[in-house]
Amino acid sequence: MPRGGRKGGHKGRARQYTSPEEIDAQLLAEKEKAREAALLAENGGELAAGDPLKEKKDSDDSDDEDDEDYQQKRKGVEGLIDIENPNRAAQTTKKVSQLDLEGPKELSRREREEIEKQKAKERYMKMHLAGKTDQAKADLARLAIIRKQREDAAKKKDDEKKEKEKETATGRGIQSLSLKD
Repeated sequence: MPRGGRKGGHKGRARQYTSPEEIDAQLLAEKEKAREAALLAENGGELAAGDPLKEKKDSDDSDDEDDEDYQQKRKGVEGLIDIENPNRAAQTTKKVSQLDLEGPKELSRREREEIEKQKAKERYMKMHLAGKTDQAKADLARLAIIRKQREDAAKKKDDEKKEKEKETATGRGIQSLSLKD
């Protein structure tokens, strides 16, 4: 006998499906709440006396009772938690004329990071060329040492060249004197 005691597992036992009628009723209720909120915002928080929504509510008392029964039938913490199912809301499609192409585009996180990285690299290169970074300072110091060494080597070479010229000049003079004697 398997460890679970039964063949099969725990999956699939208590699945509950929402009927299409319930989904439609919930969508209508959400739309009504949105309309009420819009009207309240327009009227400054007060419903007008001849408001069609208020009159509609008075005539639809029987529907409200059904909704209350539905609210009472919820078990556990379902009544306390208001869950918004993204799959329930109908997706709205926009026409091409409604699209806002001139508005600012929202970049993804990767695109923003890439742009920030490029800007940081450009800032570093500007500072490096100006000689303000540690690496640039070290490079300039190394370059100064190399220039000084090259200057010293060139000076030493010039001195040696002058000495050779003096030796050859004095050596020729001695040879020319000895030939004349």
